[in-house]
Amino acid sequence: MTKITVGLVGCGFVAELHMHAYRRVYGVDVEVKTVAARGDHVVDFARHHHIPNTCRSFAELIADRELDVIDICTPPNLHASMIVEAMQAGKHVICEKPFAGYFGREGDKLPIGKGVAKALMYERVLEEMEQTRAAIEKTGKLFMYAEDWIYAPAVSKTAEFLRATRDKVLFMKGEESHSGSHAAHAAQWAMTGGGSLIRMGCHPLSAVLYLKQVEARARGEKIGAASVTCDVGNVAACLPANERGIVKSNPVDVEDWGTLTVTFSDGTKATVFSGDMIAGGVRNLIETYTSGGALFANITPNAHMMSYQTSEEKLAGVYITEKVDRKTGWQFVCLEEEWTRGYLQEIQDFMECVARGRQPLSDLALAYETIKVNYAGYWAAEEGRRVVL
Repeated sequence: MTKITVGLVGCGFVAELHMHAYRRVYGVDVEVKTVAARGDHVVDFARHHHIPNTCRSFAELIADRELDVIDICTPPNLHASMIVEAMQAGKHVICEKPFAGYFGREGDKLPIGKGVAKALMYERVLEEMEQTRAAIEKTGKLFMYAEDWIYAPAVSKTAEFLRATRDKVLFMKGEESHSGSHAAHAAQWAMTGGGSLIRMGCHPLSAVLYLKQVEARARGEKIGAASVTCDVGNVAACLPANERGIVKSNPVDVEDWGTLTVTFSDGTKATVFSGDMIAGGVRNLIETYTSGGALFANITPNAHMMSYQTSEEKLAGVYITEKVDRKTGWQFVCLEEEWTRGYLQEIQDFMECVARGRQPLSDLALAYETIKVNYAGYWAAEEGRRVVL
């Protein structure tokens, strides 16, 4: 069996999730050989995960001829350039969301989230994605879009139902929300390419786009996103510091609340919501209403296990789920979080793709369409109108 060697870029939260998944890959011999990051934390990260090598330079990482795959887990503003450089160096690439975004150009009025027209952002993002796509396709290497929702068991089961029934999907409703990111870069458009909608809402958006394609293939139809409406805002801005409580987000020029509706070419709809002011942990949900029934995919929270406890102190070392602000009272305990949210299945698929030369379930087309629809939403929200794709 040929060993697949991986180079990881970044050592933050999502890199931890990916490392947990690499350890669980079966049927393929995989080694994460090197991790690259600028900060000193990279040494501790490598030691903790038994990664043999570290480096501080992306150029050094992709120059390593022994690496087959580069796994990009960096802030979004670095994604597009790293994808192209790594693939031109002969590597297959895994890249975390988002695939692309508008992060500013010389001469932009600052902060760009308030100073640059979203119609212009949309136009430039499409131009840059076309250039990136062309560069990717020219290399002949695999691009694997790390959208874990596509692999989450509840979404996979939804897709299985749609293939079996061939029912028409009439409406979908998706959400990812929580109490806000602790990361400073999440507050700035120049680092993240948007607010809650692109940082979290991209997950349910990718899922509804994916499920419509599952339906289309099952029914022998061609269905695409036809138009977008959207609304965004900063609902927590009204709170004084002493009333912010659990709300961690503090946007500079991005939204902390957003809702986006896609109308498909068959006249059906999907609405995606995302917010940074939701208590009780991360809400990862998607509802699918069809001509023959309904499917509720409760990724998190779900009722695998519930607890009622009274002592925070005794539970100090017990993990409940991401983003909960306390462990007492009634809690939805997430069992095997990396499995429930699709990270294990995602990395398994990617490693099989590299080993066998097939395309991933979460691919370039999905990555591209997600960003296109998301930025059309930003444009629609700013101008208060429907944007036709």
